[in-house]
Amino acid sequence: MSASKTAVVVVNLGTPDAPTAPAVRAYLKEFLSDPRVVEAPRWLWFFVLRLVVLPFRPRRVARLYASVWNEDSPIREITERQARELETRLGVTVRYAMRYGRPAMRPLLDELAGEGYDHLVILPLYPQYSGSTTGAVADVVANWMHGRRELPGLSLIRDYWEHPAWVEAMADSIRAFREQHGGADKLVFSFHGIPKEYEDKGDRYGERCRRSAHLIAERLALADDEWAITFQSRFGPKEWLQPYTDKSLEAWAGQGVRSVQLVCPGFSADCLETLEEIDAENREIFLGAGGERFQYIPALNADQGHIEALARIVEENLPKPS
Repeated sequence: MSASKTAVVVVNLGTPDAPTAPAVRAYLKEFLSDPRVVEAPRWLWFFVLRLVVLPFRPRRVARLYASVWNEDSPIREITERQARELETRLGVTVRYAMRYGRPAMRPLLDELAGEGYDHLVILPLYPQYSGSTTGAVADVVANWMHGRRELPGLSLIRDYWEHPAWVEAMADSIRAFREQHGGADKLVFSFHGIPKEYEDKGDRYGERCRRSAHLIAERLALADDEWAITFQSRFGPKEWLQPYTDKSLEAWAGQGVRSVQLVCPGFSADCLETLEEIDAENREIFLGAGGERFQYIPALNADQGHIEALARIVEENLPKPS
């Protein structure tokens, strides 16, 4: 038997193929059809999705994508670059995939198996585990493995929010931004939210987000009144994790907070949510409510500190030579 042949697969959320209504509709249909994302009675959600969401939402969302689109979607451009940089740093094959949209996970796994890779390290690029994110990636891997006669060795990196290398990369990025631009009255750690009922059912994502922020704040030696944690991007009528980012920004401005800097430690790559919702919509909310200065601190993206942190995380999960 030959030595193990290993490949690393980095996975991010996904993106439509183009900033157009048809492309966004196809993407949203795949994304919002996943029961990991929307936990609702399937028969009810089938009609809501097809009669309410998909006929009307894609056109508006396509305009938002167009406002941040480069030659390609930012999240796909950045994730591809992260994979290239990681491959150079690690010296092993690194490919990338999207959980929703392209490049799709299942064809990539087929391709790697066909090329003889017999150990796969799967790195979902979500620092804080949630069933709706990393759990959804695990579902694809499990379904792909079902019925295969030859199974590869597998390492699934659950999350890495407390890994010292990642915490330090986050702190270094914030520190460098503040050295260049100065500080602010409040540093806000904003995370993508989930419905509160998911947490009530046992998803500890919110706890992981809060502890992530605490670790980074400790590394930056911030006093308790210098930073805060919020949750963004709620959808639908249900209660989501609180406090809400938009409501908090509006309240702080009314209470005399003149400047905020906002960072999203749950995002490994800038995307529509950070570039449009945070850096555009929430900026407008804060300034419109009386705030004077709003600054978004970019995601770690393909910064070398981030690549080094991800490389150290992956190295701990590579098969040991026999």
